[in-house]
Amino acid sequence: MSKTFREWDVEQPTMFPATVLDFVPSGHIAHFVRNLVVEQLNLANIVNQYSEQRGYPPYHPVMMTALILYAYCQGIYASRRIAKACEQRVDFMAITGRQEPDFRTISDFRKRHLSALEGLFGQVLKLCQKAGMVKLAHVALDGTRIAGNAAKDQTLKYSRLKRNEQELAEEVAGWFREAERQDAEEDAEYGSDRRGDELPDWVSDKQKRLEKIRQAKAELEAEAKAEAERKKAEDEAKRPRNRARDPIPETPAEDAKRNLSDGDSRLLKTSQGYVQGYNAQAAVDADSQVIVAQTLSNERNDLKHLIPLVDQIEANTQDGLKELSADSGYYSEQNLDQLQQRTVRGYIATGRRDKDGTWHGDVGPLGKQMRGRFEQGGRSTRYRLRKQTVEPVFGIIKSARGFRQFLMRGLNKAKGEWSLLCTVHNILKLANQTA
Repeated sequence: MSKTFREWDVEQPTMFPATVLDFVPSGHIAHFVRNLVVEQLNLANIVNQYSEQRGYPPYHPVMMTALILYAYCQGIYASRRIAKACEQRVDFMAITGRQEPDFRTISDFRKRHLSALEGLFGQVLKLCQKAGMVKLAHVALDGTRIAGNAAKDQTLKYSRLKRNEQELAEEVAGWFREAERQDAEEDAEYGSDRRGDELPDWVSDKQKRLEKIRQAKAELEAEAKAEAERKKAEDEAKRPRNRARDPIPETPAEDAKRNLSDGDSRLLKTSQGYVQGYNAQAAVDADSQVIVAQTLSNERNDLKHLIPLVDQIEANTQDGLKELSADSGYYSEQNLDQLQQRTVRGYIATGRRDKDGTWHGDVGPLGKQMRGRFEQGGRSTRYRLRKQTVEPVFGIIKSARGFRQFLMRGLNKAKGEWSLLCTVHNILKLANQTA
């Protein structure tokens, strides 16, 4: 006797028409993100940009916003992969209503509204605050280096930029002379009415590279001149200066570097070597791992970010910060003094400490007070909350959700991407809280 199986016919029509929502479980994160965008977020800055009545109707901006946020929740960042998911995945269809924007539309929407999308971080944070997830009893700060859309081998020193500019200029000029000579020969041989004035294809790439080198060289020179003017103003405000003995250079140092593919990115040191990218900063609430402040820069160290992040926390939450922890990259006497003025109890590492309790590195009076606070706390010091608070957040973003390189070039666009990542992190925390 043969086994009886359930009937299987993929072409069998259903008795009642099904919607795409029927294929996605009711508790799925796709429904949460869609409802959050539709019901909770204010997208006036995006929607109001569509005022032209003529032309073919565009995709709804609210749907496109929900699509991008949900794609980031799923660790899908490239526009081509998002467009493919709209065609193949029912959870994405639950966001789009089975509409299928192509990758160019998705990419253009993200670039056009990046500034407005960046502003969603504050709105989502307020929702987390309403849900009781932001207590500010202890906040941990840290930074992580993320690669930019730039190749390390395209980072050149100013001295090499000058040398390459001269060499390429001479080479391109030689090509133009050779092209003119060939044109003259062809005119004599074939007649002046025949085409023969086009430059060879091999000229164009070299010409473009020469233009990039000149642009990078000009940016370095402009930065050096601005720095010289800044120092000059500072010195004139303090004391007279012997310009003949100690002149301020208005050209970059010979070893100053600039990347040709993304001039805003910098060569940054990490534990795995160097990356050509940006320094991403986050302040994370210890009770919920919600990001309460974030920023991004191309600075090589973290020192300048501490106080701006503290101010951003209070501006975002309209509440006072009680405790803060950060590693030694944020230590300076000025930073500790600013924390005291803001009545924030800080736990900031001031150097390396051996197992026998010996500290390494010279510190000022406030640094010595901080060391005494660490010694008083012993193994139960509040500083231990830093590693279990902020570092896992970076691990989730980079490893669990797979974001290890910015897609767009330039500091402002990378800032927008980082803000989107932090917004999505908080959305997922909020979804878990309300589940």
